[in-house]
Amino acid sequence: MDFGDIIWSQQEINRLSNEVSRLESEVDHWKQIAVSSKVQGTNDAEQSEICKLQNVVKELKQNLSQEIDEHQHELSVLQDAHRQKLVELSRRHREELREYEERIEELENRLQQDGVSTDAVDDPKIPEQKKKAQSPDGGQVEELQVVKDLEEEIRKLNHKLSSAKAENKNLLKEQEFDKLEKIQIAQDYEKLKSDFDALQRSVAEQDALLKEQRQLQSKTSLPQDVVSLQQALLEAENEIARLSSLNQELTSAQHKHENILSSNTEDHNSEINQLRQDLKRKEHELDESVAERETLIAELEELDKQNQEATQHMITLKEQLSKKHTETDSIIKQLKLDIDCERKKVSELETEKLNAIKELDSQKEKLSHCSYALNDLHITKQQLQDNIKDLQEQLRKAQEYNSHSKKEIGELQQRLKEREEELHVSLSKLTERSHEESNYTCQDLILKEREVEIAKLQNDVSENKQINEDLQKSLSNLRIENGKLMAAIEELKQELSDAISEKKKVHLEKDTLVEALKMEKRQLESELNETEKRLLEQARNYEQTIEELSKARSMDTSALQLEHERLVKLHQEKDFKLAELKKTIEQMELDHQETKDMLTTSLGGQKQLTDLIKEKEEFIEKYKNQALQAKQELEEYMKVSKKQDVLKQNLEEKDRSLAVMKEENNHLKEEIERLKDQQSRSTPVVEPKTLDIIIELESEVTQLKVIKNNLEEEIKVHKKTIEDQNQATVKLQQSLQEQRKEIDESKLQCQQMNVTHERLFLEKDEEIKNLQKTIEQIKTQLHKERQIIQTDASDLFQETKVQTLNGENGNEKHDLSKAEIERLVKGIKEREMEIKLLNEKNVSLSQQIDQLSKDEVGKLTRIIQEKDLEIQALNARVSSASYRQDVLSLQQQLQAYVLEREQVLAVLSEKTRENSQLKTEYRNIMDMVAAKEAALVRLQEENRRLSNRSENSSQDMSRETIQNLSRIIREKDIEIDALSQKCQTLLTVLQTSSTGADNGAGGVNSNQFEELLQERDKLKQQVKKMEEWKQQVITTVQNMQHESAHLQEELHRLQAQISVESDSTSRLQVDYNGLIQSYEQNEKKLKSFSQELAQVQHSIGQLYNTKDLLLSKLDLVTPSVATAATVSQLSGVQCSPPEALSEESKLLQNELEQLKKKLQEKDSTIRILQENNQRLSDSVATASEIERKSQEGTESEMRQMKEKHDVLQKSLREKDILIKSKSDQLLSVSENLSNKENENELLKQAVTNLKERNLILEMDIRKLKEENEKIVARCREKETEFRALQETNMQFSMMLKEKEFESHSMKEKALAFEKLLKDKEQGKTGELNQLLNEVKSMQEKAVTFQQERDQVMVALKQKQMETSALQSEVQHLHEKEQRLNQELERLRNHLLEMEDSYTREALAAEDREVKLRKKVLILEEKLASSSTAVENASHQASLQVESLQEQLNLVSKQRDETMLQLTISQDQVKQYALSLANLQMVLEQFQQEEKAMYSAELERHQKQSAEWKKKAENLEEKVVSLQESLEEANAALDAASRLTEQLDIKEEQIEELKKEGEIRREMLEDMQNKLMNLMNSTEGKVDKLLMRNLFIGHFHTPKNKRLEVLRLMGSILGLKKEELDQLLSEEQRGVTRWVTGWLGGGAGSKSVPSTPLRPTHQNIFNSSFSELFVKFLETESRPSLPPPKLSVHHMKPLGAVGTGKTSSTPPNSQMQDSPVSGMGRRPNANPFLAPRSAAVPLITPASSSGHLLMKPISDALPTFTPLPVSPDASAGAVLKDLLKQ
Repeated sequence: MDFGDIIWSQQEINRLSNEVSRLESEVDHWKQIAVSSKVQGTNDAEQSEICKLQNVVKELKQNLSQEIDEHQHELSVLQDAHRQKLVELSRRHREELREYEERIEELENRLQQDGVSTDAVDDPKIPEQKKKAQSPDGGQVEELQVVKDLEEEIRKLNHKLSSAKAENKNLLKEQEFDKLEKIQIAQDYEKLKSDFDALQRSVAEQDALLKEQRQLQSKTSLPQDVVSLQQALLEAENEIARLSSLNQELTSAQHKHENILSSNTEDHNSEINQLRQDLKRKEHELDESVAERETLIAELEELDKQNQEATQHMITLKEQLSKKHTETDSIIKQLKLDIDCERKKVSELETEKLNAIKELDSQKEKLSHCSYALNDLHITKQQLQDNIKDLQEQLRKAQEYNSHSKKEIGELQQRLKEREEELHVSLSKLTERSHEESNYTCQDLILKEREVEIAKLQNDVSENKQINEDLQKSLSNLRIENGKLMAAIEELKQELSDAISEKKKVHLEKDTLVEALKMEKRQLESELNETEKRLLEQARNYEQTIEELSKARSMDTSALQLEHERLVKLHQEKDFKLAELKKTIEQMELDHQETKDMLTTSLGGQKQLTDLIKEKEEFIEKYKNQALQAKQELEEYMKVSKKQDVLKQNLEEKDRSLAVMKEENNHLKEEIERLKDQQSRSTPVVEPKTLDIIIELESEVTQLKVIKNNLEEEIKVHKKTIEDQNQATVKLQQSLQEQRKEIDESKLQCQQMNVTHERLFLEKDEEIKNLQKTIEQIKTQLHKERQIIQTDASDLFQETKVQTLNGENGNEKHDLSKAEIERLVKGIKEREMEIKLLNEKNVSLSQQIDQLSKDEVGKLTRIIQEKDLEIQALNARVSSASYRQDVLSLQQQLQAYVLEREQVLAVLSEKTRENSQLKTEYRNIMDMVAAKEAALVRLQEENRRLSNRSENSSQDMSRETIQNLSRIIREKDIEIDALSQKCQTLLTVLQTSSTGADNGAGGVNSNQFEELLQERDKLKQQVKKMEEWKQQVITTVQNMQHESAHLQEELHRLQAQISVESDSTSRLQVDYNGLIQSYEQNEKKLKSFSQELAQVQHSIGQLYNTKDLLLSKLDLVTPSVATAATVSQLSGVQCSPPEALSEESKLLQNELEQLKKKLQEKDSTIRILQENNQRLSDSVATASEIERKSQEGTESEMRQMKEKHDVLQKSLREKDILIKSKSDQLLSVSENLSNKENENELLKQAVTNLKERNLILEMDIRKLKEENEKIVARCREKETEFRALQETNMQFSMMLKEKEFESHSMKEKALAFEKLLKDKEQGKTGELNQLLNEVKSMQEKAVTFQQERDQVMVALKQKQMETSALQSEVQHLHEKEQRLNQELERLRNHLLEMEDSYTREALAAEDREVKLRKKVLILEEKLASSSTAVENASHQASLQVESLQEQLNLVSKQRDETMLQLTISQDQVKQYALSLANLQMVLEQFQQEEKAMYSAELERHQKQSAEWKKKAENLEEKVVSLQESLEEANAALDAASRLTEQLDIKEEQIEELKKEGEIRREMLEDMQNKLMNLMNSTEGKVDKLLMRNLFIGHFHTPKNKRLEVLRLMGSILGLKKEELDQLLSEEQRGVTRWVTGWLGGGAGSKSVPSTPLRPTHQNIFNSSFSELFVKFLETESRPSLPPPKLSVHHMKPLGAVGTGKTSSTPPNSQMQDSPVSGMGRRPNANPFLAPRSAAVPLITPASSSGHLLMKPISDALPTFTPLPVSPDASAGAVLKDLLKQ
């Protein structure tokens, strides 16, 4: 983790905590507001807003929780990465500590044992460990303790290293002393010229090497991680080896000096003996040092191997960690840079260590801060969650309160309705009972109670209104607070976006990579665009070719046959044009077949169409009959409905007459009752007039009752008939709807069938015609139809508007039932017409679109089919034709595939473009639909509000006015009845009084009575007028009620339409969601197709590369013969070792080379003998080698030719396979394309459907607007009616006042009559007082009347205010309508613009097509030129193949010649085989001697292996102890990690030990095999002891008798006496020279020659045989080196051995030959002088070279037996024994 990241995380935590505190304060504020505003009742809109706010709060909660989770995840990831780093560092530190402790112990052991100095270098691992310890870790106490422990261990190691350095310095001083001694020895031997010069050169060279090593040590003082100690140990061992080599050289120099002295001074035998003793002693010391060096090297190699394995393990772990932790790469890079800097700056380690400790402390502090901040975050998160829960609870409570308040309001409204209904019932009852029970005062009490209840209810309503207002206020407050919360949330979001941008800065490096990839992607896209352009051009060319082929179809078959015959003749004349003509003929035949198929299919389709047309005509006739029946039924129903309307009118009239009759009946009953009372009160004397009147009245009453009963029966009958007719009308409406549905379905089916027939006919006609004409016609039709659609739509909408307006104006005059039915019928007809027109236009448009898409798809499918056929034909030709035709077909297929790929790309680009256009159109349409839906919703809401207001206002006003008027009329009726009764009583009183009065007084009274009767008549007339007015008011009220019912029905209908529209909008939304999903799926599929296209392009590029390779191979087929021969030699040399060798085989080779080097030292004596034989076999070898070389050259050339042929065949097969795979891929791509096209068609259909729905929605909006206008008109009518009612109310009030005045006057007159009667009885006194009282009472009544008038005027003003408010609302609605109209016009303009842009794009696409066709023509020309070039190249290749065949013939001839030479050389080889037999005899004796020697070496190896085992056990014990100590040190670490690490380490150790065991077993087996080989090779050697005794005896004998000794030696060697005498007679020159030459006096005669001497050496020719023989015997008699140890445990691993040896001595060129082949041939030496192991194998080798010298020794050859002679016996005794024998 970076420090910057930690700081940033801390800052972000602080910022988030501040935001949390702010949010908490806001939450508390909201809590307070919620507690204060717990009020009841809310509106629907407010509830929706609350729901929205709840959703917003939920989303914010989710976002907050997601962010917190992300922060926690990031922190956990960082902590995990940190823990993993700590675990890795601790594990590495433990491993390094183990390695250091082991190495330190080994160094101490070596220093104690040998005193050998190791130049240890400062350990570079310590700073690395320190640096690694500095890496960021978690603030944990345990980790700090571990770091402290590690630092203490590092200090201990530093102390140990300083002590080792001091010891190394002492060792270096001793080395300097050794050097001084060497220099003194060199000065002593300065006299010797040649030997000393060689010594000086070697010493100088080694000094230079030492200096270079020191410089390298100084340069590489700080090497990489683990290799540092290893290199230090290697340098120490190199110094040890250098010291031993210097000692060896000194001893060799001494040996040389002694040899020279011995050769020069034969007299000084004593000095020679001393020198020999010194030599032996030095040799022993050398052997010991060499053995120690080898052991040290083995140990070092083991250590190296362990180090290598550890480093390999570390590397694997690093790789795994790098894969797991890609995020920590940057940190690792920084650490690596720091490590490099520390390697360069060792002196600054301490300061960096201090800085690192400080950084660790700071990191721990920061981590602790981070943990604290995390805890704070968690706490704040919990608090926020609690706050959110509280808010949610409060919101729930508020919702519950709202729901409760709504329920209470609904209950109150229900109660109000019930009370109103009860009031109506009670009022009706009161009206009925008022006439019957006029004397009772209970009615007043009941009315008062009802009024009290009404007042209570009004109070409740007002309280509810107040509660609602309070709730609205609280909701508005909540909205404001929610807005604040939203603003705070937006601030939070901005801060989060800032944090994300800071994070993005960290990932800029990754973004750069992404940008590079994008650049590559853009390049690829540009290439794709280019290919698309090419494909478009090719598509145009193909269209042209298709047009030409369609024209060619119309040609006659006879012309085709003539052309075919002409083509056959041309084919006979020209062979090369045959393939092209065949292709054209096949294409023409295929086209002909396609046309025939098309014609047959079209004929079959026409037949099917005729059948279908017949069936559909039958269906149409059936549907016509059904439609006629339905029309007849409709007419019948219309007649029935008219009858019903007439009956309804009659019923209404009867109801009115009934009401009048009832009222009259009531009046008559009252009059009868009064008369009865009068009769009971009055005297039996009654006038005949009154009796007649009574009788007439009674008869009238009975008649009226009869009429009433009849009317009631008629009403019942009419009601029943009305109910039956209503039921019948409902049934008829249902059946009508069903029939309409059936008619619509049948019409749709007929239209679909007609459309399908027309489409099929059009398709067939257009396929027969040219394709271009049809496309142009369709384009023109499309443009025309778009214009027609626009004009038709506008005309239709205008017509429908006019019709609907006219229908409404006409229908308002008629009754409502008729008007409704006619409106429904007309609306249905108009909609059906509109639906028909729209369906026809949609069908025509969809046909044209389908035809266009089908034409395009058909073209593509035809092209693809043609290509598939061509590919099949090419595959057939490839399988059968020759090489040239294969090449041509491959090229053609490649071209075809390129063209097809370009076509596919073009089609894909077109489809993607269409997709994008459809997307844009779809989005625009969906935006339009959404806007229109919103407008619809607004209009619907406004309609509802208007209807509710109008209904409520009209109903309330009408009810109140009717109630008031009815109440006033009833009171006035009661008063008039009372007055009439009083008048009648007064009349009776006057009549009775007139009988007993005087005549004069009677005249006056009669006049007065006449006046009274006239007044009564007037009053009756006025009463009748009042009743007529009352009836008119009742009729108007009833009309109002009817109209309100109709309005309610219309409102219900509108609501149903709105619900239907909402359902349609929901379906549209569902369809839209489905389309979006399908579009997303299409996009995914397009992405997958683009990936497949990229793969296809890649494969095509590979095909191009392979084609170029093939052409280049064809050009390079003709190399020269000489170069082929050289290449064959080189390949022979290189191919001798096997190509696929594993690492184990390489290790075995290295070990074999080491063993061979050791064997070389012992085989040198045999090589000396072979050198003599080499001279003889030089000539034969040269001849055989020349022959073999020539044979190998020819064979290699043949092999090369075969290999090239095979490679070409393989490449051809691969190309075939590739072509097949590409064809399959093309087929799959074409299928995917067809699927894409189908999906595009579906999308187009969906777009057309959406357009249709859009038009339908526009129609609905217009209808809704019209309905809105109707509602406004009705509102205006209602207002006029209201005004009329107010005027009538005013008139009624005026009439009432007049009636009151009249009633008062009547009362006054009645009082006057009473007063007159009283005056008549008591006298005419007090008339003036009565008149005055009456005047006063009249004045008081006038005052009361004025007050009542003022109240009525106030009520009128209130009503006017309400009407003005309603008018303002109506104006507001008009303004809204205007706005909506403007929006609709804007949307129409937008649609027109979109259509114009679409047409422009189509024109641009046509221009692009023209350009692309031109480009395709150019590309085809280029393709033709490239095809000619390829043909030329193939022709050249065929010529080259012919030349190569000629060369092959020449080579075969040369081979035959070489075979003849081989036979001659084999004859020579047979002759040389005889000479070899003698040498084999000598070799057998030497082999027997070496058997014993190798047995001793085996025992020594076994002892060494036992020692190695012991050492290995000790080392294992030490390893166990070290592991225990390490486990104790690391006990503080986690138990789980420790156990897992220990398990891993032990498993690795087990695997390593297993590997070592396997390697050592393999080594043991190899050593055993080699020992067996050596045993076999030493069977035919001469006895060393015998030759030694002969040599010693020769020198011990006096000079006189030395000739005898020489003769004896000759007899042993099988020489004849004559030859010996000749040799001895030549004054002893030949033998002595040969012997001395053999012994060697120069620089070449070392103790153990490393390389075999060539025959060019001159030392052999200068020395005598005796000298050489003596030297040979001396070398053989010297005690050999101790044999190598063959321990299983202490055996060196192969890799280590190889590395160790190659560093000191480079491997010889001989050892690089194939060790597996078993030949063991050396390039420098003669093949006849091979070593023993190769020259005389026990088993016959696998190679069939057939040389005689290479064959095994036959059993028939004689072998010498060695003489058993003790080494202590003197030379004389040996000679005597020999003479005796």
